[in-house]
Amino acid sequence: FGKTAYLYCLLVLLLGWWLVRKMIYSPFGTSLTGVRENSLRMHAIGAPVYWRLVLVYTLSATIAGVAGGLITQTNQFVGLNVLSFESAGELLVMLILGGVGRIYGAFVGPVVYLIAQDFLAKQFPEYWYFGIGTMLVLVVMFARGGILGILDGALVKLRSRP
Repeated sequence: FGKTAYLYCLLVLLLGWWLVRKMIYSPFGTSLTGVRENSLRMHAIGAPVYWRLVLVYTLSATIAGVAGGLITQTNQFVGLNVLSFESAGELLVMLILGGVGRIYGAFVGPVVYLIAQDFLAKQFPEYWYFGIGTMLVLVVMFARGGILGILDGALVKLRSRP
């Protein structure tokens, strides 16, 4: 896994992030928010809910396919461990830590997770999963928006000061 592969993956990541961001802040993205909040209302006002869902699931599958292609291209081999529960669980923990539903949460969550994993594995080699689990429970209970939710709340409080 060399520098060229890293830069290539980073370029694809940033391009995909930019495209998703453009989609989210477009009228199509606004209609997807409406579908998420109340699909019956969107159907009642004439929005093609079914086709919006088909398109968004197709786009997410395309992104997952590109990610799988990048894994194959950089590692030359993809084993079944990529499909394991542990890998899927780690990804979900990263997303929850960063902030579910936040486009920047996908960048913050993995950084927080990997730093915490490295620190906890050095300090408590046998119990680092317990530390990650505790951090996850605390975020779910007290920071519904993840780490970015905490930062957003702090910024709102700072801006509201006279």
